[in-house]
Amino acid sequence: MCGIVGYIGNREVVPILIDGLKKLEYRGYDSAGIAVLCNNKINVIKCKGRLKNLEDKINCYMAEHCGNEGNGNNNPLNGKIGIGHTRWATHGEPNDINSHPHTSTSGKIAVVHNGIIENYMKLKESLIQKGFVFSSETDTEVIAQLIEYYYKGDLLEAVLDALKQLEGSYAMAVISREWPDRFIVARKGSSLIIGLGEGENFIASDIPAILSHTRNAYLLEDDEVAVIKKDSVTVCDYLGNMINKEIFRIEWDVSSAEKSGYEHFMIKEICEEPDALKNTINPRLRNGSIMAEADNFHISKEELENIGKKYIVACGTAYHAGVVGKYIIEKLTRIPVEVDIASEFRYRDPIIKPGDIAIIISQSGETIDTLYALREAKKRGAKVISIVNVVGSTIARESDEVLYTWAGPEIAVASTKAYNTQLALLYLIALDLALKKGTIDHKTAEEIISELKRVPDYLTYVISNRGELQKFAAGHYNAKSVFFIGRGLDYAVAMEASLKLKEISYIHSEAYAGGELKHGTIALIEEGTLVVAIAIQDALKEKIISNIKEVKARGAVVLAITRECEAEEVAKVADVVISIPDIQPMLAPLVAITPLQLLAYYMAVQKGCDVDKPRNLAKSVTVE
Repeated sequence: MCGIVGYIGNREVVPILIDGLKKLEYRGYDSAGIAVLCNNKINVIKCKGRLKNLEDKINCYMAEHCGNEGNGNNNPLNGKIGIGHTRWATHGEPNDINSHPHTSTSGKIAVVHNGIIENYMKLKESLIQKGFVFSSETDTEVIAQLIEYYYKGDLLEAVLDALKQLEGSYAMAVISREWPDRFIVARKGSSLIIGLGEGENFIASDIPAILSHTRNAYLLEDDEVAVIKKDSVTVCDYLGNMINKEIFRIEWDVSSAEKSGYEHFMIKEICEEPDALKNTINPRLRNGSIMAEADNFHISKEELENIGKKYIVACGTAYHAGVVGKYIIEKLTRIPVEVDIASEFRYRDPIIKPGDIAIIISQSGETIDTLYALREAKKRGAKVISIVNVVGSTIARESDEVLYTWAGPEIAVASTKAYNTQLALLYLIALDLALKKGTIDHKTAEEIISELKRVPDYLTYVISNRGELQKFAAGHYNAKSVFFIGRGLDYAVAMEASLKLKEISYIHSEAYAGGELKHGTIALIEEGTLVVAIAIQDALKEKIISNIKEVKARGAVVLAITRECEAEEVAKVADVVISIPDIQPMLAPLVAITPLQLLAYYMAVQKGCDVDKPRNLAKSVTVE
C-alpha cells in the first residue's frame, strides 16, 4: 500500500500519474514509482523517498534516453497507458527495489498493489521452483510472477487464475506489454475506484486522484475485476460473469482537496471544524426531529426494548470518539455499551445476539480491521449502523444504516474535523434513542440540542484565539515525554489528544485516568515533565485539581484546559491555563479537543516535522 493511480487514453500518461500520486500523498508513503507501456515495452521508474525524488529520476531517465528535448518517438515514457504507486512499507524495507510497480521475470507483466497477500511465501517458493527469479522482499512481486505463470495469451484469464490462488487483501492494477490497449484491476478488501472519462479512463485508490479529470466513477466491490480500455470499462466477477455497475457521481468541491492558502492541510482542517459541525448537525435538527429528515435512520421503540447491548467498534481516532460515545449513550439511554478496537473485536469471539446494535466508525469507510469487524457483527445478527465521512465507501455500502458526517475531504493523515463530527453524530444518536426510550424528557433534549447548536461558535472562538497555544508550543516542543490526564469524559479526550501529539510530532505521550496516577504512573514524573490536564467535568473538578497538585509537587510543568468559569481556580495550581467557552460539561469533548489538536500541530511545526504526512503512517489503513 498505499496509493494507486492509473490512466489509459490519448494523453501523455506520466504527468497524469505524477499529478494523481501527488493528490494521494496525504495517505502516507515511503517510496513511489510508475510503469509506462510504450513501444511494446514496460518502462519502470521507482525510488525510495518523496515524489520529488521520483520526478528527478524520471527527468534524468528521459535526458539519458532522448536528450534534452525529453519528447518525441525516442522518449520511452511517452506512452498513453500506465500505472503508478506510492508505497507504505509492509513487506521489506523502504528502498528502490521494494518500491512498486513490480514486474514479472520476463518483464511482460507489471503490477501495483495495496493490501497484504497472506500466503505469498508459499506461492513464492512454488514459483522459484518453477524457475521464476525474484528481486524484492515484497508480497506484491508474487502477483506479477503468478500472473505470468498463468499467462497463455489471454491477460484476463491469467489474472482470474492468479486471483484464485491469492489469500489476503488487495487492490491491484495489471498491465502487460502484449496488451497495450488495456489494463486490468481487481479488488478485495482494499479500496479502488474507476474514473470514467471520454476517450480515457482512470483508476485510483481514492477520489482526490481523479477529481480534476472526472466526477463519474465506478466503485469496485470485493471480488470484482475490471478490464479498462480508453473507451470502455467491463466489470466481471472471479468466474468471468459480467456485472452491471451504476455510475457514482462525485460531489466534492475540487477546492476542498487544496490547501487554500494554509501552510498545511491539518491546520486548514482544524479551522474547518466549525463549518464541518454545522454540516453535520444542522440538517439533522429540523422541525423538532432528530435525524429523521436527513438520514434513513430507523430504530423503533420496540427495537430498543430488545437491545441487549450496544457495541461501538473503530480504530485510532474513531475509537477515541467511540469512548466518548459510550459515556454519552449510557448516560442518556441507560443501555450498556461496549467499545472495542476493531482489530481486537473480530478475534475475541464477541458475545452478540440478534437485536444488538453495532455502531461502526471510520472516517474513510475503508479501514480494513473495521470493515472485517462490521462483517463479524452482521454475521452474528447485529444491526449495523456506520458513521463514515466518505460517501459510497465500502463500510457505508455494507451497513444496514449509514450516517454521513459530511465533514468534507480530510487530507491530513492526522484526523481532526472527522473526530468532532463523529462525536456530534454519537450525541445525536444518544439523544434520539433516549427520547424514544423515555430516559430523558423533551425539555432536557431541547436544552442539549440548543447547546449543541452553539458548538460551532465555541470552536470559532477557540481557533481564533490559538496564539497562546502557539506560544506555549514554542517553549515546550523539545519535551521528551508528555502526559495527558483527565477523568470521565476528560480522560476520553486525553486519549485522543495524546494520539495527536505522538503521531505528528513523534514526542512520546501517554493518556492516563487521573485516579491512576498514584497506581504507578506518577513514578514517571520528574522535574520539568510536561503534563496536560483536562479539567472540565464539574463533578470531578476537585479530583483533577488534586492530581495537578500531585504532579506539580514532583516538578511537573502543567498546562490545563478548562472552561472560562473555572479558569481562575485552575490557574492557582497549573502553570498555564487555556480556557474554552462555558459549554455544558457533557458536550465539552466537542470543543476541548480543538485546543489539544492545535497544541499537537504547533509542537510538530516547531520541531520541523512533516505535519500532513507523518512518518510510518497512512491515512486509510487498508491492511491488517
